[in-house]
Amino acid sequence: MKIALGVKSDPIESRYTFDWLFGLMADCGVDRLQYGSSLPTFCAEDEYFRQLRRRAEKKGIRIASLFASQREFGGFASGDPLLEAATRRAWERMIHVATLLGAECAGTNALIVMRDLPRMKEQGIRRFIENIKDLLAMAKRAGLKALTTEPMSSVWEYPSTPEEVTQLATDLGAFHAANPASTVPFYYCTDVTHGVVDENRSVVHSNWELLEVAIPFTWEIHFKNTDATLNSTFGFGPEEVKRGIVDLGRLADLLKRNASRFPLIEITGYLEIPGPKVGRDYSDPLLGRMLTESLEALKRYFPSPRS
Repeated sequence: MKIALGVKSDPIESRYTFDWLFGLMADCGVDRLQYGSSLPTFCAEDEYFRQLRRRAEKKGIRIASLFASQREFGGFASGDPLLEAATRRAWERMIHVATLLGAECAGTNALIVMRDLPRMKEQGIRRFIENIKDLLAMAKRAGLKALTTEPMSSVWEYPSTPEEVTQLATDLGAFHAANPASTVPFYYCTDVTHGVVDENRSVVHSNWELLEVAIPFTWEIHFKNTDATLNSTFGFGPEEVKRGIVDLGRLADLLKRNASRFPLIEITGYLEIPGPKVGRDYSDPLLGRMLTESLEALKRYFPSPRS
C-alpha cells in the first residue's frame, strides 16, 4: 500500500486564489487536491468548475476528491423534513460538482445530533442510511468511484466510537456487495486527529485507536496535528510539532504495519489545516509558509512519487 500526498483547499478561501495554491503545490512536488468547503460549490455555474479543473491540470494538479466539512450537512437527525431535504440536496450537489471537477469521490459529515434533541440520534442514523443508499446509486450513475464520510470526535456526531465506525461501514459495505453494478462503495475519509474526548476532557478513544479501527474502510486520510484534548488543529511546522500529539514517525509506522488491512493499494493523505487567522494583515501572509513547512515535514515520512 502506498501513501500519496495532497492538500485540502480550505485554508485559501477568502485570501488566496486556487491558481496560487496550484503553484505552491507544484513547487512542493504535490499534485493531488481535495476540493473542500466552499460557497461556490452550491451556487456557482457548472462552467466555474470546468474551468477550475482545466486550470489545475495545466499546473499538473489533479482534483481527486471533494470533501465538505460543514456540520450542517448532518441534518438527517434534525427531525425537520425541510432540513433533511436540504441535506439531501447538498449531497446531490456535491456529487454533481465532483464529476465536473474530475474527482473520484465526494463526501461530508454523516450526522449531527442537536444537544437538546438526543432522542433524534437513532432516527437520524436510519434516515442517513436510507439516503446514503440512494446516493451511492446516484454516484454510480454520475461516474464516481466512492462516497465518503468522516469518523468524528464527539458522541453527538455519528459515527465516532469504534463500534459505530465499524458497524456503519460494515452495513453499507454489505449493501454495496449486494448491489455492485448499481452502486459505488462507501468508505471513510479518516482523520488522524479524531478520537472521542468526553465532557471532562478525558480521552475515551484516542485518535490512534480510531484511526486503526477505520483502516479497513479508509479511502483517503486527513493529515494534520492536534493537542492532547483534540481541541485545536494545526500543521507540522517547527513550532507546531512541539505542542502537537501527531508524531509523523509513529503515524508512518502505524500505516505501514497495517498496510495489508487497507481496501486500496494506494491512499491519498491530504494536508488539512485551517491555516492562520483569516482576514488579518499580520496572519494571512503566513499561509504559504505554513503549508510549505507542513508538506515538507510530511514528505520526509511519505515520499511517494508524483502520480
